[in-house]
Amino acid sequence: MNALIKTLTTLALLLLPLQTFATASSFKPGRGLSMDLWTTWPDESAWGDAGVILPFPEWRRFLDAGDLKALARDGFTMVRLPVDPAVFLSSQTGSLRGRLMASVRDTVAMIVGAGLDVIVDLHAIPGGENRSIGTNDLMTDEAAFDRYVGLVRDMAALVADTDPARVALELMNEPTADCSGRQAETWSDRLQRLVATARAAAPRTTLVVSGACWGGADGLVALDPSRFPDDNLVWSFHSYAPFILTHQGAGWTGDISPYATGLPYPPYGANARETAAALKAIRARVRAEAPWLRRAGIISFVEEELAKIDSPEDLKVVIGTPFDQVADWADRHGIARENILLGEFGMIRQEYDHEFRTAPAWRAAYYGDMIRLAEDHGFGWSLWGFGGAFGVIEAFEGRPSEPDVLDVIRGLPSR
Repeated sequence: MNALIKTLTTLALLLLPLQTFATASSFKPGRGLSMDLWTTWPDESAWGDAGVILPFPEWRRFLDAGDLKALARDGFTMVRLPVDPAVFLSSQTGSLRGRLMASVRDTVAMIVGAGLDVIVDLHAIPGGENRSIGTNDLMTDEAAFDRYVGLVRDMAALVADTDPARVALELMNEPTADCSGRQAETWSDRLQRLVATARAAAPRTTLVVSGACWGGADGLVALDPSRFPDDNLVWSFHSYAPFILTHQGAGWTGDISPYATGLPYPPYGANARETAAALKAIRARVRAEAPWLRRAGIISFVEEELAKIDSPEDLKVVIGTPFDQVADWADRHGIARENILLGEFGMIRQEYDHEFRTAPAWRAAYYGDMIRLAEDHGFGWSLWGFGGAFGVIEAFEGRPSEPDVLDVIRGLPSR
């Protein structure tokens, strides 16, 4: 059966030029913002309740067209619309799927009506206690991936009749396969199948694709574009480098970030004294609170990561290398820079229930540097995100975030 599927996928891809090569890439990524995936994060057991799950995505309970128009006035040209695929794959939502699809369609229309382009982002995330299906299941379970392919087909059909210059479809967020070896080959095969399936349902819609390794630059440059004979693609990568600064306090990343807080961006120059004080406090906190067997390892890791970015030249290498990798790859393969998207980047504002809050000026400096890198390379970009831990517009519970990052967007020169 797998061999038959692969053969049919190959045949479909061979036919793609007949359908899509008559026009160049329809959708051009611009200056974007990712909306929230969830706001209240209801447990999957409640997803079958229309009062809990609709409207969908959930942020529509709190925001309206006026809020979207404000984003356009602030300088954004595009919204990345995360749609949790687990909701459509869950056994809890069978009777509501038609209404869920209609709600996504209405959301797309509302965004476009507000003057913004939109990427409908099938935003897979790792599973957890409140959900039965996560990215790893889609990577390892053939039956789960088959069902996901069906969802991609349905979502492509949903956007097929929208303006292809305004609406694109992202086929999967942050695939968790390795960048090399058997897993990388498997992801390339599966991505071919996703492209073929979506293209059959939406002949004119631009498809946004990414590589393995959580959608990073390493994963994108490991892809062979010749396996995807479709000129209506946007190639996406994510970058949160340097991670030691962008995820301060984020316990869901492991056991280091909760201790590694107070570190400024950039960590040198006028901020050098603050970096030294923060490192001293991190060492003391780890020695007092971390498990005994992990203390030396956590401190060593933090020290080593800071040593990599302790000068302007070193920081430039760390944050600039992903951009240079992707640009070189695109140029080698004849991919226009305008068809490259920095699909996610950001610096945490405050992890939920963590006392540390990143200084607004540090965040503004980081977002500004990343935007300059993207635009200097000719790439579109979409920052993370509207609200929550990384909130640029809102913090938790709808409270406004500090205006510093948004002021960076407002101050960008017109394009």
